[in-house]
Amino acid sequence: MAENLKGCRVACKVSLSQLQTLCQQEKVFCQRLGLSKKKFNDYEVEYLCDYKKRKDQEFYLVKWKGYPESQNSWEPRKNLRCIKLLKAFQHDLELELRKHRKRRSFKKLDSGISSYLVQKAKQRQELHRWEAHLNKMRSHKGRIFVLNEVDLEGPPKNFTYINNYKVGDGIMLNEVTVGCECTDCLGNPVKGCCAGASLHRFAYNDRGQIRLRAGLPIYECNSRCCCGLDCPNRVVQKGIQYDLCIFKTDDGRGWGVRTMEHIRKNTFVMEYIGEIITTEEAERRGHIYDRQGATYLFDLDYVEDVYTVDAANHGNISHFVNHSCNPNLQVYNVFIDNLDERLPRIAFFATRHIKPGEELTFDYKMQIDPVDAESTRMDSNFSRAGLPGSPKRRVRVECKCGVESCRKYLF
Repeated sequence: MAENLKGCRVACKVSLSQLQTLCQQEKVFCQRLGLSKKKFNDYEVEYLCDYKKRKDQEFYLVKWKGYPESQNSWEPRKNLRCIKLLKAFQHDLELELRKHRKRRSFKKLDSGISSYLVQKAKQRQELHRWEAHLNKMRSHKGRIFVLNEVDLEGPPKNFTYINNYKVGDGIMLNEVTVGCECTDCLGNPVKGCCAGASLHRFAYNDRGQIRLRAGLPIYECNSRCCCGLDCPNRVVQKGIQYDLCIFKTDDGRGWGVRTMEHIRKNTFVMEYIGEIITTEEAERRGHIYDRQGATYLFDLDYVEDVYTVDAANHGNISHFVNHSCNPNLQVYNVFIDNLDERLPRIAFFATRHIKPGEELTFDYKMQIDPVDAESTRMDSNFSRAGLPGSPKRRVRVECKCGVESCRKYLF
């Protein structure tokens, strides 16, 4: 007996763009896919593959969107309206010619150069898709840009963008959040407000700039407080406010992060986000990362060395921030809606004014001078990889901070 399959649906195994391509190739009209008879006469340039010059007229080999490469065609420059693609093609061509020390006076490109330009165009598509995905996943104001003008490496594999800590398997956390009764935390704090936990010293000024010494914890107002979202004691919890760019470094340090805007001194820049794991699991993963020559383990030892943040596969844009022995970011512990007193949030603040285009870095060892160490009244348990009472980055790789005099290893 036949089954009644009315209302039964099966997930499609191809994407919308793939469906559109198949329909275009088969000349099938589909109103739901936005494919009408009129649109079959509209051709969109996906990318440019090659270049030649004939009798003072320029021609480009065009890959058409929705059509296989076998249908690529040579088109005169005057027929093309894809200004951004033309600029990108010319930019890539200039860099490649400069790399091989070749002049531009030619009638056609070498096969090696044209092949590289196609790979570069495909890479740019991948990076643009990844950039769009990152911006879709982010919950903060600051936008994310992606750029690679160094090689043909595409987006990193096995990396998931997250906005908050991801609690690992086998970890049980106890909520310890306590709120304040203030309506004006900065102007009229009640019983010391949340800043009372910081010896009654307010962490920020009225412009949101940090004014506590490195090593002292920050206690922000939280969901249990009476103040509103515009409270000056809510800074880190508002997330990244600046537009930042993930870019490929040209000195062998892999991916890095630079700002697209001016960042004022002592202002919050970003959090270090990742998966929360136990120190035992961190030791196991650490041996694997050592063999890979990199690590993303960040110990949390504010009270005791119990948890570690691993940003290798789950993290935010801080995953790509590089080390420097002369950094422009400083790490602070921040307590907000904490699930556990041993689990502070790791916040980066600017140590100086940072100009647009400048790379963001922090010292993986995060050491401070003896005056600061004494002022914070730390105990004798001074970690070799960080400040006592602060997060510490586990590092077992050679220092590549770019400082010419630096020859040390980060252990």
